[in-house]
Amino acid sequence: MYYEWGWRPYVSVAERRRKAAREMLKLQQKGRPVSPVVIEGRAIAKTFWGKAWCDNLERYSDFANRLPRGRTYVRNGSVMDLQITPGAVKALVSGSEIYQVAVKVTPVSKARWVSLCKDCAGAIDSLVELLQGRFSKGVMERICRERTGLFPSPAEIKLSCSCPDWASMCKHVAAVLYGIGARLDRQPELLFKLHQVDEKELLAKAGKGIPLTRKSPAAEKMLANENLSEIFELEMAATAEPSRDGKGEGFEKESPVQPAKRKRAKTTAKKKLKRKRGTA
Repeated sequence: MYYEWGWRPYVSVAERRRKAAREMLKLQQKGRPVSPVVIEGRAIAKTFWGKAWCDNLERYSDFANRLPRGRTYVRNGSVMDLQITPGAVKALVSGSEIYQVAVKVTPVSKARWVSLCKDCAGAIDSLVELLQGRFSKGVMERICRERTGLFPSPAEIKLSCSCPDWASMCKHVAAVLYGIGARLDRQPELLFKLHQVDEKELLAKAGKGIPLTRKSPAAEKMLANENLSEIFELEMAATAEPSRDGKGEGFEKESPVQPAKRKRAKTTAKKKLKRKRGTA
């Protein structure tokens, strides 16, 4: 039932939570998986991927006036279900009623993805480091670059909600957008799933673009000449150590006699023999 100006009566946070709990129980009884967004503390996101998603939303003026209400909704547990699939996010938000929210994200173009992989070539050491957001400032800036990085611009996001609000981004949609950031905190690989790209390609292409950059390798990734010397000296020392397996233990090999020394030894022996014969 609608009231004056089309707005519905205010529903307290406690009532929204009770309503969400009842609806989630019904869905679970029907065998549908439910994944609510749970925020601990004031910070919606704490990791690189979650923060970067939220920061990307806030830098666009298209979203600025609607985002604050969304932050309040997501913090108080109103996003009762959020599912991230390739190219789309579907969610249920508890308000005056249970509203269905859909967010469609344009996939990253092939050219944009290839460019991103090329620019990051050789700079990300492992999948663990990638998903934990542990890489250089340069890589971070490239991934977060406006309109050419991994995070979508307003033109690449289509929003819809079943609530009566005429605005394309209502508070329920804004709550879901922040909920995505909170989910990326726990499952950063979902960003690549959303964009329909394989995050392993950022590692698989490592090194392919390096010869074209004409830049010297990072100092920490190079072995200085003195370090190489130390390594080889250690290896040679280990090779020269006496055998410890019991064969020839404690013995050193006799140095081979040089040919010149053998010749001198023979000449001396002949002279001695002649002197002895002469004496006889």
